[in-house]
Amino acid sequence: MKATEIKKIACIGSGVIGASWATNFIMKGYPVNVYDIKQEQLELAKSNIDNNLKFLFEEKILTAEEVEKAKSLVNYTTSMKEAVSDVQFIQESGPERYEIKHAILDELEKYTSPETIYASSTSGLLITEIAKNAKHPERCIGAHPYNPPHLIPLVELSKGEKSSEEAVKTASDFFKLLGKEPITLQKEALGFISNRLQVALYREVIELVMRGVCTVEDIDKAVCFGPGLRYGTMGPNLIFQLGGGPHGIKGIMKHIGPSVELWLNDMASWTKVPEEWADIAHEGVVEEMANREPEFGQNNEDLTKFRDRMLIDLLKLHKKL
Repeated sequence: MKATEIKKIACIGSGVIGASWATNFIMKGYPVNVYDIKQEQLELAKSNIDNNLKFLFEEKILTAEEVEKAKSLVNYTTSMKEAVSDVQFIQESGPERYEIKHAILDELEKYTSPETIYASSTSGLLITEIAKNAKHPERCIGAHPYNPPHLIPLVELSKGEKSSEEAVKTASDFFKLLGKEPITLQKEALGFISNRLQVALYREVIELVMRGVCTVEDIDKAVCFGPGLRYGTMGPNLIFQLGGGPHGIKGIMKHIGPSVELWLNDMASWTKVPEEWADIAHEGVVEEMANREPEFGQNNEDLTKFRDRMLIDLLKLHKKL
């Protein structure tokens, strides 16, 4: 199957990620069946999707007519058969547990054609394990987005031992049609690429605060107003390429290498998050939000709006909106 043959999509699981995926698909003109096991969850999903579209209208990304058209493309259902029997692409965003994903895949395979691609939004589980009981594991792949999927372009594609190259290529081509930036892992890895990088950074976040080097708020300012700004323009390798001047990344690696080795010997290497960290992080974030100017967000709802407005401005510079 070619990417252009994908005409309709099913979003299995309608939480924050599932609703955002659905928003992404309908804003690009694709009909979507949104599935969940409970009607109340679907009502919440509808509210989230409507709010996403309203925000995109307020930010002048979509017109009023485009918003209404997008809303008309969604069908909400608690029937797996109705959700997947007439689609060519399935984006699964269920809970991050193997046994649940096994059950979802087992159920949907009763009603789909073998060619229908099953893409899991898993944040880091192995596709080989997710698809181990599947009748058609060749069509099972990972397609991990970054929240919120309807705005952030990255999609990490991963393949299991029995995933077909055709399924991966079709998915990659399809996401490109959506304006995404798909990247494909050459081999399976827990956590994929971006989450491993994020967790590696966050381990050092915990270490610095627990050592008393800085506060939770200091960490967020250090990342946001330092490397975070640069990472919003280009990746770490290109940044080091510029940092090395005429000698590029090779030059900077030779220049700072010995110093970096000193830092590495002093950095965290533990593999179990300290139990007290959740409480420390919570207290620090509450204090940090209270210290923010109201226009920048002092609660989760306002923080989300602030984040999404900033993302829209940055995406426009990257010509992604």
